[in-house]
Amino acid sequence: MVKILIGVAWPYASGPIHLGQVAGCYLPADIFARYQRMAGNEVLMVSGSDQHGTPVTIEAEKEHLTPQDIASRYHERNMDSFDKLGISFDLYAETAHDFHKKVVREIFLDLRSKDYIYTQTDTYPYCKSCSRFLPDRYVEGICPSCGFDNARGDQCDECGKILDPEDLKDPRCKLCGTRPIPRDSEHFYLRLSAFEDRLKEYISDKDHWRHNVLNFTRNYLEGGLHDRAITRDLKWGVKIPLEGYDEKRIYVWFEAVCGYLSTSMRYFAQKDDPDGWKDWWQNKDSRHYYFLAKDNIPFHTIIWPAILMGRGDLELPYDVPANEYLTLDKAQFSKSRRHAIWLPTFLERYDPDLLRFYLTVNMPESRDADFTWQDFVNRINNELVSTLGNLIHRVLTFTQKNYGEVPPADDLAEDDSKILAACDFSHRKVGEHLSRCEFKAAFKQVMDLAHQGNRYFDRMEPWALVKVDRERCGTVLNTCIQMLRTINVLMAPFLPHSAEKLWNATGGEGDLFRSWDRACQQIQAGTPLEKPKVLYKKLDPEEVLKTESTTSADEPDDTTLNEKEDDNMELVPFKEFARLDIRVGTVTDVSPHPNADKLYVLQVDLGDQVRQIVAGLKPYYEPEGMKGRQIAVIVNLEPAKLRGVESNGMLLAGDDGAGKVKFLTPDGPLNNGARVR
Repeated sequence: MVKILIGVAWPYASGPIHLGQVAGCYLPADIFARYQRMAGNEVLMVSGSDQHGTPVTIEAEKEHLTPQDIASRYHERNMDSFDKLGISFDLYAETAHDFHKKVVREIFLDLRSKDYIYTQTDTYPYCKSCSRFLPDRYVEGICPSCGFDNARGDQCDECGKILDPEDLKDPRCKLCGTRPIPRDSEHFYLRLSAFEDRLKEYISDKDHWRHNVLNFTRNYLEGGLHDRAITRDLKWGVKIPLEGYDEKRIYVWFEAVCGYLSTSMRYFAQKDDPDGWKDWWQNKDSRHYYFLAKDNIPFHTIIWPAILMGRGDLELPYDVPANEYLTLDKAQFSKSRRHAIWLPTFLERYDPDLLRFYLTVNMPESRDADFTWQDFVNRINNELVSTLGNLIHRVLTFTQKNYGEVPPADDLAEDDSKILAACDFSHRKVGEHLSRCEFKAAFKQVMDLAHQGNRYFDRMEPWALVKVDRERCGTVLNTCIQMLRTINVLMAPFLPHSAEKLWNATGGEGDLFRSWDRACQQIQAGTPLEKPKVLYKKLDPEEVLKTESTTSADEPDDTTLNEKEDDNMELVPFKEFARLDIRVGTVTDVSPHPNADKLYVLQVDLGDQVRQIVAGLKPYYEPEGMKGRQIAVIVNLEPAKLRGVESNGMLLAGDDGAGKVKFLTPDGPLNNGARVR
């Protein structure tokens, strides 16, 4: 038994989780964790919401809320989404928690006492228009490496290069567009240069790392390590545990990675075992895996190992199986540009195992992979349903109808022995692939076994055999049921919801998710079989493409409705009412339009996001009469500027017949984001 610590990258609590993030790290981490638990190892999988990241403060400023309001909202919503998808965290924490802050301050003071952290005055970007120093992500510009024109001041999303704001060409303030000026400020620096030789030695035996991870890390180290500031002029974040720095905070790229340790410690503290974390972090027989997307590689192969080295007596990452990007219609998923398919919305419409299946077979392990709705439908219908689902249903339906239980097996023919040998082979190969974090190859082996099973079933023709040789037919079906048991166990890390249903339907005893060694164990003849239910149903291509064409990505197509830029927000004529995507939302804030007498600027909570909407309701409503009210919002509209203020939707309102305009409200309270049909 091995102790396996799994750290999963911390998503910013500034918006809902999108499918690019799921494919990048959360699904592969869960598959790996489930396999390791099934194989009998002890697993601790931790992650949490990065609540101090500047995307949180940027979103808060947009919505006129506090960063804590934003962070708490999306922490709860993202936890709910992960739970529905079946991501099996042992603890999903938050960086704003006092326990995390305490551990971060302890690490800070310890490294400072060893001279790995020191102070230095340097120039930082300052926006005269906003009268503030700008954290890295508040500065955007052109990447000096690849020329991407929306690179951030800390990293380029396009090429992954780590940057400082002064590296950008044509820098601009993200909030107002003004070019920042340099201004002196004192900050604390991590002496990364002190760890360069040790880090080179550390990666010297990491031939088991993925090539992209190892090459990226080697190239980064060959360029020489430079000390980096770990504090910023902020008021939101972990306070510096020293006097005289009340206006500064420990920056997110330093404190968030410390969350892997703080969350492990908190997990055991909650179990009244405050020293339990030491068996994982100070145990040379434990193995630490970190799952993330490629833009996070240097933080986990260089910066976090350096912090651990400085702290001393803590285990370093054994493997960092970073994925490439999942793109959407060939463009990168982006929260800030709202080019995404949001996980909560997806799970409202589709079974979670459909998503887990598709993102597994299309996982961007070694190169970027693209998501399209057409490919999603094709893979579900032609692979999951037609191959795996078809095998399961036809075997169980025929066996249950003709025998009602698992029939006994007589002498095995050569074909029977071959299929059982294929089960043994698949069990071994899937385990080998999963232990090396080769998830696509592992699941391909599962599907290959299902293909063999379908061919075996067709070749044996049990529908004819049962009429002439019931005993021989029973042996064939017994063999098929044994094969289904193997497939059942092997598919469990990937498709846990449907795997558990199959386990129960075939009389599985004990915990499926602790049963890896039982994949090829014989099911006892006479075990009752439930009347099977269909595990996977085909998708209607026309319905999926019609529904998703206007609601999935932020980039509209030619079916998207438009708004006129005027005070009344009249709708351009349209051909089909079905094109409208109408959602229920709650008005959280109302403010007067700065440039129009009849317009309000509303903030509307739609469940997985908050949208700004400009509405011409001043003559009819006071702000207090609108706040907290649920309204109907058309969400599949192109953004429009009304008198200089962007509006991202349209609320539905009408004349009550007496010359007064009233907005449409539901008869009773509904969940924000619920679709109006």
